[in-house]
Amino acid sequence: MRGWERALSVLEALGERGQAAEHGWTMDTELLPAHQQQVNALENQALVELAGREDRAELSALEGRLVRWAARLTPYGHDTLAYAQSRPRPESTPAEADPGRQLVELIPSQMAALRVFIALSGRLRVPPAAGLAEQVRSASCDHGIKRWRLHLTPEQIASVGYGLWLHRMTGSAAEANRFAREYGVAHNPARASDEGPPTVDAREGPPPVITRRVRP
Repeated sequence: MRGWERALSVLEALGERGQAAEHGWTMDTELLPAHQQQVNALENQALVELAGREDRAELSALEGRLVRWAARLTPYGHDTLAYAQSRPRPESTPAEADPGRQLVELIPSQMAALRVFIALSGRLRVPPAAGLAEQVRSASCDHGIKRWRLHLTPEQIASVGYGLWLHRMTGSAAEANRFAREYGVAHNPARASDEGPPTVDAREGPPPVITRRVRP
């Protein structure tokens, strides 16, 4: 187990025990000595707080015994643990094995535009497709080729096209043009039909141009 994995395991233990205890502290009898040493190291990073004399006295009174050591997560430690439990994972996910999804690789400027689109979700009349925000949040970056990797449904791919069209209409066309070249998806309200975008079958080669009508 690598150093950061050991640190996270200790943070998890402190978080679980602290949540179970009304006072929020994890005491000396609840962690192995090796973990207590790791906690001492995490204190230097401001991720953990060790109980001072007054706190130990109060805990001793509550426990009916002498408490020589206790620790709990700081706000920084809590947030580090929450982020670690939610951060994108490079390993395979169920989405990758889903035949109904297509691998989409975005350059950094496309991903930045997509994140703006996702952030505006609550203000848009045509919001991002269901599940697209989660795919953006969990996307992994291949730093070797500088591409963000997402596994998207046809509806989500069409929605990305719409988000990049908004980016095009307000500044740069490069991101939408590149997406159209690579995935055959280009939003065009002028040629949209009342039925919305057609489906895209990722197994049958490049998808057709997708158009979508924006309702006021």
